[in-house]
Amino acid sequence: MKIAFAGLGVMGAPMARHLVEAGHDVTGFNRTTAKAQAWAAATGGKAAATVAEAAQGVELFILCVGNDDDVRAVVTEALPHLAQGAVIVDHTTTSAKVAREMAELAQGQGRSFVDAPVSGGQAGAENGQLSVMAGGDAAALATAEPALKAYSKAIKHMGPAGSGQLTKMVNQIAIAGVVQGLAEAVHFAQVAGLDTDAAYEAVSKGAAQSWQMDNRWKTAAKGEFEFGFAVDWMRKDLGLVLDEARSNGARLSLTALVDQFYAEVQAMGGNRWDTSSLAARLQSRD
Repeated sequence: MKIAFAGLGVMGAPMARHLVEAGHDVTGFNRTTAKAQAWAAATGGKAAATVAEAAQGVELFILCVGNDDDVRAVVTEALPHLAQGAVIVDHTTTSAKVAREMAELAQGQGRSFVDAPVSGGQAGAENGQLSVMAGGDAAALATAEPALKAYSKAIKHMGPAGSGQLTKMVNQIAIAGVVQGLAEAVHFAQVAGLDTDAAYEAVSKGAAQSWQMDNRWKTAAKGEFEFGFAVDWMRKDLGLVLDEARSNGARLSLTALVDQFYAEVQAMGGNRWDTSSLAARLQSRD
């Protein structure tokens, strides 16, 4: 399949690499042209200097960029250059509103738009083990799915346009609460004078077990946060969640509180720390 991939950052670059390795004809675009050229040299893909150049005649246009405005700009530039009937798949985490807007725009020009945010972080992208939650036309997703499987372990269609983004919000709400609970558990174990490794062994085999516990307990206990999904990104996502909640009436008191805690981590200089750095906020009070 002839594919363009816009946004070759920490997530997009390995995702696009998996597409090349799966045998697809992939052209990469990044706002920093040198980054696209370096990606092409490393993977055997091709680099484009503009979105329009990358999109020329492609059947599948994938993007993983920064925010709503980036998605609007990239999709608007790409649309006139895509093959008729082409599918656009957006892996950016955005508002549900912009997903619906882009789906309507694409449909009006004879193309399809699928909002398809992912979960799994940088490690999932590198290892080709992302979970994709998708909204939009089911037939369009089915067309793209064989390619998306190059970097995904699970792909779930959730409903009409915007449903993928709403599902990603559910994901981030759940993570926020779990990570705060993990931070407090580590903090309590330390203050109580327990061996934190032993405490992990004791509680991680029961009802308290979670992905966050298995992957972040020991690093959080050591105060190691220079990796993983950045606090700045989580705050962007939680901002989308809280905006949507104000619109639909959902009551998210814990999510709003955790968002405030992340603001405190940012004030500590932890903008690029992993989300488990909620523990650092508590450790700073020891």
